[in-house]
Amino acid sequence: MRHYYRPLAQTDAARPADALTLAGGWAWFTQAEMLCRTEPPRLVPAHAVPQEVRAALCAPRPALAGRTMDRPRIMGILNVTPDSFSDGGRFDRPDAALAQGRALADAADILDVGGESTRPGAAEVPVEDEIARTAPVIAALRAAGLHLPISIDTRKAAVASAALDAGANMVNDVAAFTHDPALAAVSARAGVPVCLMHAQGDPQTMQADPRYDDVLLDVYDFLEHRIAAAQAAGIARAQIVVDPGIGFGKTQAHNLALIRGLSLFHGLGCPILLGASRKRFIGTIGGAAQADGRAPGSIAVALAGIAQGVQILRVHDAGETRQAVRLAMALYGMETAHG
Repeated sequence: MRHYYRPLAQTDAARPADALTLAGGWAWFTQAEMLCRTEPPRLVPAHAVPQEVRAALCAPRPALAGRTMDRPRIMGILNVTPDSFSDGGRFDRPDAALAQGRALADAADILDVGGESTRPGAAEVPVEDEIARTAPVIAALRAAGLHLPISIDTRKAAVASAALDAGANMVNDVAAFTHDPALAAVSARAGVPVCLMHAQGDPQTMQADPRYDDVLLDVYDFLEHRIAAAQAAGIARAQIVVDPGIGFGKTQAHNLALIRGLSLFHGLGCPILLGASRKRFIGTIGGAAQADGRAPGSIAVALAGIAQGVQILRVHDAGETRQAVRLAMALYGMETAHG
């Protein structure tokens, strides 16, 4: 019978002397919710959490691609696809993609370039097309003097290899190496950070009828297994980021349960990436039918994430999110409003 421990993250300046720091960051905790598949949840004091789990929850996360994880980082989304759910292909032309990438760089800490839409119902893009969309844009950004870390958002080894050759230095796989297992070896050889995301099914079918025994614990177990697989492929845990995959094979109720329980994933000992920006459930709850009108709701979810110690926010509205994060961190006493 396995128990899981979700730290009850807090950010108040009035911090008890015995509080434990969460993941070496800005949040702390004195209690945890003990979860089990066969028992009701119950609260336990932080010192009652098993030492091995406590160590994973508290250990500072190493820097990734030159970015420290001691404060929230913004990952700006650059979709170079003709059918993105969020921007309708506005940046699928090389000149538009370059301009948008340079604009995002003003507010983002990492740039995430993707050439295959993974919206619900999307068809798979041929490898050659995905390479043609992404590698030239990454090369152009580097040629223009962009020094920001660039992540390639792909499920495919050949696409990642071309992107890394063009100047990318991180891999973001929504399938966590289950779509193309060769991607793990490519990432290991390159020695780059990777993000492993949970998804139930592929984009064409994932929203048909998603079901879980316990969405929070099921996603945790999946990510734990995928971390082990990545390590077996030669990727160090210090190079791994985890993403619970908001909107990927989840109902609105699943998404909300995962966001409420995000601090559980610190137990995996890796930085957490939250990618909820402009997702459908934000529009449904917030009353915003068009994706580009969901920035306020997206920022609300992002702030809920950093209140639980989430280190990386993958967003479309990088400038607006950066402003909100600066204010939040100032209120936490961790960073000035202009920091």
